[in-house]
Amino acid sequence: MESQIIRPGYLTAHQTARVLGIGLDAVRQLVRRGRLKRSGGSSRQPWYAADDVAALAAERQQADAA
Repeated sequence: MESQIIRPGYLTAHQTARVLGIGLDAVRQLVRRGRLKRSGGSSRQPWYAADDVAALAAERQQADAA
């Protein structure tokens, strides 16, 4: 369902999963654990701030390098 139109600076759940290299279930777990916050969209098609996703990706990359 990536056909939805979102504002610049935001990512769909599918795009977020792709950037983080995880599945959609893992994205939902990050939200439940408070590590990622929904920034718009609907409950079925949430958006996430690209800056938040990039920060989380960098954090995960540093953890993998350590």
